[in-house]
Amino acid sequence: MMCLYLPFAAWLSFFFEFIINPSEGCTGLKFSNTKDGAASSDEEYSGAETEAQDAEARDEDRHLKDKLLRKFGSHIGSLKLEFSKKKKKGKLPKESRQTLLDWWNAHYKWPYPTEADKLQLAESTGLDQKQINNWFINQRKRHWKPSENMHFAVMDNLSGPLFTDD
Repeated sequence: MMCLYLPFAAWLSFFFEFIINPSEGCTGLKFSNTKDGAASSDEEYSGAETEAQDAEARDEDRHLKDKLLRKFGSHIGSLKLEFSKKKKKGKLPKESRQTLLDWWNAHYKWPYPTEADKLQLAESTGLDQKQINNWFINQRKRHWKPSENMHFAVMDNLSGPLFTDD
């Protein structure tokens, strides 16, 4: 059974091509209908018989197209949309980058936005919170060098005084 060996994307591509243009959807896919199962060629038929077979094949194609549309028509739109969404790679919009960079410059000493900051940045830039998080992670890795004093200040704040005078 050939359908088990082709990748799903290849079948889906064939299916969409068939829906768009059924007369060309089956090009290259010819099946034999002879009684003995032997392969037949176009040379064995006269011009009229070949035209009749072509017309019959087109009718079968239209029938199959209608059947597929009735069965899967409601899913075709969502499938097209899902498969047309290509993973976007590249830069964020310039205005969004500038907004994030402005926040970065204003908070360079400690460029870790709070959850409220992230929500506000997401709202003002139109980016997802995940994109905001990733931008700050990348920005800190590429461009931020915390000072030595910063390490000591953080450690002092974490440890706190061991004893308090009461």
